[in-house]
Amino acid sequence: MSDQSNAETKIVRLRHAGGEAFVAESQSGHAMVTSFGHDRLTAPSPMELLLVALGGCTGSDVVSILEKKRQRVTGYDIEVRGERRAEHPRIYTRIEVVHNVRGHAIDPKAVQHAVELSETKYCSVSAMLGAAAQISMRYAITDEE
Repeated sequence: MSDQSNAETKIVRLRHAGGEAFVAESQSGHAMVTSFGHDRLTAPSPMELLLVALGGCTGSDVVSILEKKRQRVTGYDIEVRGERRAEHPRIYTRIEVVHNVRGHAIDPKAVQHAVELSETKYCSVSAMLGAAAQISMRYAITDEE
Protein backbone atom coordinates (compact mmCIF):
# COMPACT_ATOMS: atom_id res chain seq x y z
CA MET A 1 0.00 0.00 0.00
CA SER A 2 1.17 3.48 -0.84
CA ASP A 3 1.88 5.97 1.92
CA GLN A 4 0.89 9.09 0.00
CA SER A 5 -0.73 11.85 2.05
CA ASN A 6 -3.72 12.06 -0.32
CA ALA A 7 -4.15 8.29 -0.65
CA GLU A 8 -7.60 6.89 0.02
CA THR A 9 -8.32 3.42 1.33
CA LYS A 10 -11.60 1.67 0.48
CA ILE A 11 -12.80 -1.39 2.35
CA VAL A 12 -15.38 -3.97 1.30
CA ARG A 13 -16.37 -7.01 3.33
CA LEU A 14 -17.65 -10.29 1.94
CA ARG A 15 -19.57 -12.90 3.88
CA HIS A 16 -19.99 -16.44 2.60
CA ALA A 17 -23.70 -17.01 1.93
CA GLY A 18 -23.55 -20.72 1.11
CA GLY A 19 -22.61 -22.56 -2.04
CA GLU A 20 -20.43 -20.32 -4.16
CA ALA A 21 -22.24 -17.09 -3.26
CA PHE A 22 -20.94 -14.21 -1.17
CA VAL A 23 -22.70 -11.10 0.09
CA ALA A 24 -20.45 -8.10 -0.37
CA GLU A 25 -20.96 -4.91 1.58
CA SER A 26 -19.27 -1.71 0.54
CA GLN A 27 -17.86 0.89 2.89
CA SER A 28 -20.77 3.13 1.86
CA GLY A 29 -23.20 0.57 3.29
CA HIS A 30 -24.51 -0.99 0.07
CA ALA A 31 -24.81 -4.74 -0.26
CA MET A 32 -24.86 -7.05 -3.26
CA VAL A 33 -24.49 -10.72 -3.96
CA THR A 34 -21.74 -12.12 -6.15
CA SER A 35 -21.39 -15.71 -7.28
CA PHE A 36 -18.27 -17.66 -8.06
CA GLY A 37 -20.21 -20.62 -9.42
CA HIS A 38 -18.66 -22.39 -12.38
CA ASP A 39 -21.70 -24.47 -13.30
CA ARG A 40 -24.52 -22.08 -12.57
CA LEU A 41 -24.26 -18.44 -11.58
CA THR A 42 -26.85 -17.28 -9.08
CA ALA A 43 -25.60 -13.67 -9.16
CA PRO A 44 -23.15 -11.60 -11.20
CA SER A 45 -19.63 -13.03 -11.20
CA PRO A 46 -16.68 -10.91 -10.08
CA MET A 47 -15.52 -10.62 -13.71
CA GLU A 48 -18.99 -9.44 -14.79
CA LEU A 49 -18.91 -6.89 -11.99
CA LEU A 50 -15.67 -5.48 -13.43
CA LEU A 51 -17.51 -4.75 -16.68
CA VAL A 52 -20.42 -3.23 -14.73
CA ALA A 53 -17.95 -1.04 -12.83
CA LEU A 54 -16.34 0.14 -16.07
CA GLY A 55 -19.70 0.95 -17.66
CA GLY A 56 -20.93 2.79 -14.60
CA CYS A 57 -17.73 4.75 -14.17
CA THR A 58 -17.45 5.92 -17.77
CA GLY A 59 -21.21 6.44 -18.05
CA SER A 60 -21.38 8.79 -15.10
CA ASP A 61 -18.48 10.79 -16.56
CA VAL A 62 -20.13 11.05 -19.98
CA VAL A 63 -23.52 12.09 -18.55
CA SER A 64 -21.91 14.76 -16.38
CA ILE A 65 -19.82 16.16 -19.23
CA LEU A 66 -22.75 16.20 -21.70
CA GLU A 67 -24.88 18.03 -19.12
CA LYS A 68 -22.14 20.66 -18.72
CA LYS A 69 -22.04 20.98 -22.52
CA ARG A 70 -25.84 21.55 -22.44
CA GLN A 71 -26.60 18.58 -24.67
CA ARG A 72 -30.27 17.56 -24.70
CA VAL A 73 -29.89 13.85 -23.94
CA THR A 74 -33.17 11.90 -23.74
CA GLY A 75 -31.68 8.42 -23.40
CA TYR A 76 -28.30 6.84 -22.85
CA ASP A 77 -27.16 3.25 -22.59
CA ILE A 78 -23.81 1.55 -22.57
CA GLU A 79 -22.79 -1.89 -23.74
CA VAL A 80 -19.52 -3.31 -22.43
CA ARG A 81 -18.03 -6.41 -24.07
CA GLY A 82 -15.04 -8.16 -22.58
CA GLU A 83 -12.91 -10.88 -24.19
CA ARG A 84 -11.11 -13.17 -21.75
CA ARG A 85 -8.10 -15.31 -22.47
CA ALA A 86 -8.48 -19.09 -22.29
CA GLU A 87 -5.68 -19.79 -19.79
CA HIS A 88 -5.75 -18.98 -16.07
CA PRO A 89 -5.91 -16.41 -14.71
CA ARG A 90 -8.64 -15.65 -17.26
CA ILE A 91 -8.16 -11.89 -17.41
CA TYR A 92 -9.82 -9.62 -19.93
CA THR A 93 -7.52 -8.93 -22.85
CA ARG A 94 -9.87 -6.75 -24.89
CA ILE A 95 -12.79 -4.64 -23.73
CA GLU A 96 -15.08 -2.61 -25.95
CA VAL A 97 -17.39 0.05 -24.58
CA VAL A 98 -20.19 1.34 -26.80
CA HIS A 99 -21.98 4.52 -25.72
CA ASN A 100 -25.45 4.90 -27.28
CA VAL A 101 -26.72 8.45 -26.87
CA ARG A 102 -30.21 9.61 -27.84
CA GLY A 103 -31.37 13.18 -27.83
CA HIS A 104 -32.25 16.38 -29.64
CA ALA A 105 -29.56 17.83 -31.94
CA ILE A 106 -26.73 16.12 -30.06
CA ASP A 107 -23.32 17.44 -31.12
CA PRO A 108 -21.12 14.47 -32.14
CA LYS A 109 -18.00 16.44 -31.12
CA ALA A 110 -19.43 16.89 -27.62
CA VAL A 111 -20.04 13.15 -27.30
CA GLN A 112 -16.61 12.29 -28.69
CA HIS A 113 -14.96 14.73 -26.29
CA ALA A 114 -16.94 13.38 -23.31
CA VAL A 115 -16.00 9.78 -24.15
CA GLU A 116 -12.33 10.70 -24.63
CA LEU A 117 -12.17 12.64 -21.34
CA SER A 118 -13.71 9.73 -19.48
CA GLU A 119 -11.37 7.19 -21.06
CA THR A 120 -8.15 9.20 -20.70
CA LYS A 121 -8.66 11.37 -17.63
CA TYR A 122 -11.60 10.72 -15.31
CA CYS A 123 -12.62 7.05 -15.21
CA SER A 124 -10.44 5.29 -12.61
CA VAL A 125 -11.84 1.89 -13.57
CA SER A 126 -10.81 2.42 -17.19
CA ALA A 127 -7.30 3.38 -16.10
CA MET A 128 -7.08 0.33 -13.83
CA LEU A 129 -8.37 -2.20 -16.38
CA GLY A 130 -6.41 -0.52 -19.18
CA ALA A 131 -3.20 -1.64 -17.50
CA ALA A 132 -4.05 -5.25 -18.41
CA ALA A 133 -6.52 -5.05 -21.31
CA GLN A 134 -6.84 -3.14 -24.54
CA ILE A 135 -9.88 -0.89 -24.05
CA SER A 136 -11.65 0.75 -26.97
CA MET A 137 -14.59 3.09 -26.73
CA ARG A 138 -16.95 4.21 -29.44
CA TYR A 139 -20.29 5.92 -29.59
CA ALA A 140 -23.47 6.10 -31.62
CA ILE A 141 -25.96 8.94 -31.65
CA THR A 142 -29.68 8.66 -32.39
CA ASP A 143 -31.36 11.99 -33.12
CA GLU A 144 -34.88 12.26 -31.74
CA GLU A 145 -36.73 15.05 -33.50
